[in-house]
Amino acid sequence: MSDLFPGFTARRVATSGAEIHCEFGGSGPPLLLLHGYPQTHAMWHKVAPALAREFTVVCPDLRGYGDSSKPDGGERHVNYSKRAMARDMVEVMRAQGFARFGLAGHDRGGRVAHRLCLDHPNAVERVAVLDISPTRIMYGQTNQAFATAYYHWFFLIQPFDLPERLIGADPAYYLRKKLGGWSGGLSNFDARALAEYERCFSNPATIYATCEDYRAAAAIDLEHDEAGAGTLIGCPLLALWGAKGVVNRLFDPIRDWGHVATDVRGRTLPTGHFLPEEAPEETLAAFREFFGADGDA
Repeated sequence: MSDLFPGFTARRVATSGAEIHCEFGGSGPPLLLLHGYPQTHAMWHKVAPALAREFTVVCPDLRGYGDSSKPDGGERHVNYSKRAMARDMVEVMRAQGFARFGLAGHDRGGRVAHRLCLDHPNAVERVAVLDISPTRIMYGQTNQAFATAYYHWFFLIQPFDLPERLIGADPAYYLRKKLGGWSGGLSNFDARALAEYERCFSNPATIYATCEDYRAAAAIDLEHDEAGAGTLIGCPLLALWGAKGVVNRLFDPIRDWGHVATDVRGRTLPTGHFLPEEAPEETLAAFREFFGADGDA
């Protein structure tokens, strides 16, 4: 991966529940970048090297994804709860000496970031969430349009091993359909990154683990959200979403995040779902403004 992350160093960090593969680079204030489905940390390759000129950038593979470990889901999918995945990330950062850091998450990584802010509020200085509204709000507003556009939410939560077998019949086809369909075409993706996504997603253990991620989101994660309803994210929150995507069409991220956070700002970028790969310069500018010294402006 060194060609995608020049100057970065790969490390494997043991947490209390997994082993997390990470790329580390740069110097300055720590900034943790979390990827989404069905990708790996490679999704940040167009912005992370530039951010590393100003920040210490940490790009991990979430548990179950990429080259991180893939534990069994456990009872009620607890090992893929966003609480467990957020704990991994806090432990990764503490292992590097970072008790407090900036945080950005795309897609599933944004949901991990949301839980991390709630469970570990003293760890996060400010958080950016990319192309999502909160899980509980999105499920609560499910209608035919949302179910049609986000059918994968309801497909991947089916009991083992129905989605695993169907995806496993041709994982590269499934991956490419998801990436291309959510972005307006595979031309948005660097061939090296696409090859990395295919390598990792073709592993049957990854297919299982990523289904467990979604099963947890429709079960134990919602229970955690319900139990903590009324607890707000206290740090500044930036919501960015694609003008051409489903979230922009069916949801209102500023309003939605305003229900769960006290300090929300954001805007659309001229993309589909994969902002850092479809519009890296715009994503980079938004991150620099928000996470930089003038972030309160």
